Amino acid sequence: MTRICVIALARFREQAERIAGAVDGDVIEYVPGVFGEYFYRCEAIVAVMSAGIAVRCIAPHLRDKWIDPPLVVVSPDLRFAVPVLGGHHGGNRLARKIAGDLSATAVISTATECAGRPSVEGIADATGCAVLNPDSTRAVNTAELDGAVPVYRVVGPAIVIAGPAVSLLLRKGEYVVGVGCRRGVTADEVEGSIRAALADASVDPDQVFVYATTNRKREESGLQEGVARLGGSLVLVDDVTLNDIAGCGPSRAGLIGLAGVAEPAALAVSRRKEWRMRKAVYGRVTVAVAR
Repeated sequence: MTRICVIALARFREQAERIAGAVDGDVIEYVPGVFGEYFYRCEAIVAVMSAGIAVRCIAPHLRDKWIDPPLVVVSPDLRFAVPVLGGHHGGNRLARKIAGDLSATAVISTATECAGRPSVEGIADATGCAVLNPDSTRAVNTAELDGAVPVYRVVGPAIVIAGPAVSLLLRKGEYVVGVGCRRGVTADEVEGSIRAALADASVDPDQVFVYATTNRKREESGLQEGVARLGGSLVLVDDVTLNDIAGCGPSRAGLIGLAGVAEPAALAVSRRKEWRMRKAVYGRVTVAVAR
């Protein structure tokens, strides 16, 4: 992924270079279609132009707040840095960085920051984590406006049973690994199979966000221990969610009423719903990798 892209009209090249120097970014001259070309190749986008131009350019490419890159619009006079997109996902931090280096004003509009309160996304970013269940953040951030929401650190081994208004933070990672296994599988089998699958997919274990399987495997100690050896967290996905995932191949899990395990579990938890590796069988373990 390209680092921060500073997109500017040709007449604002000098201003763009100053910003790029402040954020260690790359200057890209604005031409029609340039936002689409770089939208998902950039860690973040800084646009030196009117907000109206930037908004119209990015609108056709928006997919999901959790994967869209932050967009900060900087006024051509370098007086204001405005997070237009992804404020809680790095946009506010980037705007403040630009403002601090250029003696500008960061125009922050997210409710928690305006109230001087922390947000789920901000806490995740500060702790090197990502949010496992994004739908929870609206309720938690709203509650944060009314008073401090407790934060608990669970180091485990542990089982956490959480309601819909509880945000779960796990270490950052790009990939979700779906895992299916035969009954009685050992930790050695699980660890070895997953390591082999990750090597085949050219994915390092440190790039894994979470491992996912069916909740019917909650008592498979070998699966739990094998994932733990990899330094990962195992998420159990319910039957309805697994069976609602379309586009997965045939599976032996049909014998127990499931459309599959490894593939639908990986897709259900992943952000981008893109395959890195379709399911492959390694002895008594099946593995699929999505991002």
